[in-house]
Amino acid sequence: MKSIVLTVLCCMAVAVSAQRGFPSPQRSFEADAVILKQDFNLNPDGSYNYNYETSNGIRADESGYLKSPGTQNEAQVMQGSYTYTGPDGVVYTITYIADENGFRAEGAHIPTPPPVAPVAGPRGRFFK
Repeated sequence: MKSIVLTVLCCMAVAVSAQRGFPSPQRSFEADAVILKQDFNLNPDGSYNYNYETSNGIRADESGYLKSPGTQNEAQVMQGSYTYTGPDGVVYTITYIADENGFRAEGAHIPTPPPVAPVAGPRGRFFK
């Protein structure tokens, strides 16, 4: 009797955890992922690059450096990309750059805003 109650309680706990989004006792493809390749290089001038690849298809690489060091226009620049397979089975790739102009990412699945039409300013001049 105790084993039946214990079995029922365990089954209920698994069902509740699955409903709440907690991982089930069964290992998933994502949970079993391992790092296949990883590299990091830091140079004496502060520039760097790194990359890694995992067994579940995630890949990333980035490089960075200090632009115009010692000047008023000094800025850290980082650029790279990452790739992963979404729950829909589609492979997504995002490329990005971050610098004095902010963070900008691009990817085929990232929506882009519509173009902004010029607006007439004072005396009929157009501004963008």
